[in-house]
Amino acid sequence: MSSALSVYLLDVAATRALVGSRDEQLLEVIRTNFAEDLERDDDSFSFEIERGAPSAYEALTAVVNGGPFSDKEDHAFQYGYAYRRLCDLTGSFLPNDCFTPHRGDWLSVVDEGLEALRITAVSVEEFSFSDFPEPLPWTHMPGCGTWTPQQIAKALEQFEATKAAGHAPPLEPDVVDAVMQCLDWMRYAEAREGFGVIGFRS
Repeated sequence: MSSALSVYLLDVAATRALVGSRDEQLLEVIRTNFAEDLERDDDSFSFEIERGAPSAYEALTAVVNGGPFSDKEDHAFQYGYAYRRLCDLTGSFLPNDCFTPHRGDWLSVVDEGLEALRITAVSVEEFSFSDFPEPLPWTHMPGCGTWTPQQIAKALEQFEATKAAGHAPPLEPDVVDAVMQCLDWMRYAEAREGFGVIGFRS
């Protein structure tokens, strides 16, 4: 079974602040303009919804209002996907063809490539974690990780230091491509003050 990444360029602090913001205008815009998307998601998870999981809009409402959340762990995935929807609406989707689809431990393989270049400030495997803003409940799927502007600045400094030292470890071509794509994401973020990267693995 393969996995995919959804990676967004956005103002990290502003996006995370949407959680619990109680922004009714935002909810109304989503409900009005993205009804078909919400319905499509509900169709995808109809089995779970029939068994008590919140609908896509119900989950989104809970995320924006800061709760209440279902106390059932197997319903938490809906809140993770609702947060991804907020990132999709407020951020820019970044090209990720080196990661979608991918299988097995590919993210850790790319991390090893980053580390070989002495880039340790960021990790693509972090996108498999459950780094959601509080009070969102923990969920295994989707995974979520964040590269803050500070982490990105440090990672780019590390890469420049590696180049200046003439350090060029042998890497497989597909790993090189993936590392270069990560660097592209970071450069896009660096060009916009306060911007970082939020990624989801599903």
